[in-house]
Amino acid sequence: MDYLELHIKPTPRDPWTEIIIADLADNGFESFVEDESGVLAYARVADVSVDQPFRNTILEAPVDFTFKYEQNIIQHQNWNAIWEADFQPVFVDEYCTILAPFHDQNIGQGLKVIIQPQMSFGTGHHQTTWMMTKMLFELKEIPSKVLDMGAGTGVLAIIAEKLGASEVLAVDIEDWSVENIVFNAGLNECKKIDARLGDIDCVTESGFGLILANINKNVLKSHMAHYAQKLNSAGILLLSGFFETDANELLDLASTYGLKENKRITKDEWCCLSLIKE
Repeated sequence: MDYLELHIKPTPRDPWTEIIIADLADNGFESFVEDESGVLAYARVADVSVDQPFRNTILEAPVDFTFKYEQNIIQHQNWNAIWEADFQPVFVDEYCTILAPFHDQNIGQGLKVIIQPQMSFGTGHHQTTWMMTKMLFELKEIPSKVLDMGAGTGVLAIIAEKLGASEVLAVDIEDWSVENIVFNAGLNECKKIDARLGDIDCVTESGFGLILANINKNVLKSHMAHYAQKLNSAGILLLSGFFETDANELLDLASTYGLKENKRITKDEWCCLSLIKE
């Protein structure tokens, strides 16, 4: 799958960088990297309009705001090379160190997780994956049955098994992500992860004690009823992939399905929520 890379350079940079990220996150973009001039945004070409990637929020901005942007199509084979070249160890407090196979396996502390950098998102570098990992370690216990939606590289599914889950279903809509999940599970000697291609409708099971969903806000909203239905009573739902400013919108929707906020953490304006099914 090819990816669209946008390099947007707003003037002034603040607060427009944050506004641009929020706008693009609602328009199919799923990964962002801020730099000195603005932000790099990434989306699957199939999910966005290459000719018109921006929405009205940007196009109808005040006259005192301007921006320039460059765009580039990243071919499938090149994306893997980009991940590998930029992949640095990830340290999640004292809990966990996420490494690539080519890193020194003796560095870091806590649980060591090996992830082969691929096109799949979820290497631990993004704030949302980092927070989801931290939340997993701070649960009182890991339920035996776990669902990881939008599993990407499988890093959260792997951590869930390492922390005690006996049955982990890892789901992603991309076939190369599913392949990556299987490969990374093998690297970490995990044998309880079922990698499945599809969306929420491919999850026919219920009775999960824990559901992990690190996806964008709109997908989380569309899945919320399904998450509530598939969770056990007193089950935990961990959500990320959205900004702190969107948390209340998600919480209001979640409350209609009997899901109540249990805990939240933030990192660089991104948010992670822990909800419990009443």
